Amino acid sequence: MSHTPDTSDPCDQATSLWLANGLPQEMLSHLKLSDCPDTAINSSFKLGSAAQTSIGLSGLAAAYILSLRTGNMQDVSVDARHAIFDISSESWYSVDGQMPTASVWDHLAGIYRTKDIANDYQSHREGILNILQCEPTREAVQAALLQWNAEEFEDEAAKQKMCVSAYRSFEEWDQHPQAVALRGTPPIQLIKIGDAPKREIKGSPRFPLEGIRVLDLCRVLSGPVCGRTLAAYGADRTTQLDLTEDIHHDRLKGLVNDADVFLQAYRPGGLQDKGFGPHELAKVRPGIICANLTAYGWKGPWKNKRGFDSLVQTATGFNRAEAEALAEFNGQPVVDKPEPRALPMQALDHVAGYFLAFGIQAAIARTIIEGGSWEVRVSLAAVAQWLRSLGQLPPKTAFGDGKPLPKQTVPRDPEVAALSITLHEASGDKRDVNGPLRTMTAIRHAAQLSVTLVKNVEAPMGLDRHEPVWLPRS
Repeated sequence: MSHTPDTSDPCDQATSLWLANGLPQEMLSHLKLSDCPDTAINSSFKLGSAAQTSIGLSGLAAAYILSLRTGNMQDVSVDARHAIFDISSESWYSVDGQMPTASVWDHLAGIYRTKDIANDYQSHREGILNILQCEPTREAVQAALLQWNAEEFEDEAAKQKMCVSAYRSFEEWDQHPQAVALRGTPPIQLIKIGDAPKREIKGSPRFPLEGIRVLDLCRVLSGPVCGRTLAAYGADRTTQLDLTEDIHHDRLKGLVNDADVFLQAYRPGGLQDKGFGPHELAKVRPGIICANLTAYGWKGPWKNKRGFDSLVQTATGFNRAEAEALAEFNGQPVVDKPEPRALPMQALDHVAGYFLAFGIQAAIARTIIEGGSWEVRVSLAAVAQWLRSLGQLPPKTAFGDGKPLPKQTVPRDPEVAALSITLHEASGDKRDVNGPLRTMTAIRHAAQLSVTLVKNVEAPMGLDRHEPVWLPRS
């Protein structure tokens, strides 16, 4: 196992990604990141660097947009430990002082052994059970999977549009055709997809994205991280539409006419089938920014394969490499196929969400400077490829010096409490919330702008709180 010593400037990765997306060098002096960020968490991967880089870029892009709109410059700072809590934020929120009790995972989801290696299976529950022809218990699923080879089951599940990943090493992933297709793909891609006039600069906004209208068609986890970040810089509202109904389909078309950003993380091609692909949107609304998230990218045999963070970790070798690093730290022999060890949080999802927010804001800046319609592309697998490129820490540094996350407790751990903010539940304009409005305490945004405060708004805490209409522009 090779390890990369941490000798680089903490802003090196941010500098590379910032310049690669056509943004000006002079803004980089305003970004302040933590030195030695990677002991902020006990992992062999450089999650502290990944967290503060992605969050810092999204904040710096917001500051740049505000400077284009007002002429005023400011600094952006990110603390690496705060950033680690930010990219594990779903673990730290409470409602009315109580931690959530329901798990986000189906009880059948998890790691299972097949004939040859382990598989990570995350339900679509009924579809997997139909393939296995077994009872809905972990014991029955495990017994059935022992009749399969891992990659054969992975392939069959993909044919049935289910979410499964075989457990691979980095070396095994590198030989996979999808890994070959991904080589050289950056974690954020900006692609000009149409001509449009330059975006007009009007008024004196208080927030970077004030007046920017975002259609966010996403769910767990990357998309909401992106949408939440855009809201922190000035966007808002939540509603719900059923695109299988003509009236709601037409309503979304109407909203697109006045939208600035269209953000989606549906299965590849899912919205294009309904007339909401990037090029279709650019024709309807010249100047729009279409931001798209996929699991495995836009090329290769897995370009239409569904997936999310833990599956991509398993498929691309991270769980194997993390397990091997921990075994080395503990002085244990590194066996051929060690028990998988996941990263300490859903880091790929969160970093991808912040890269989406950065890409969207980079595209907004480009529309101000040069005009055009733009597509932003981020995939979990390309983010994983970028994270891997940062290298691994020596096991003694990773697990000896790396700081573990605290326990989830009530009352909250003092470190968690110091980084949290309390928000009130939004009643919305439908006024159909039953009972008293609740409060949510959650990790506050880790990017700190030196002049502009983050916009802390009410927490929706539920879908369909607002009518599907735009707020008036100020």
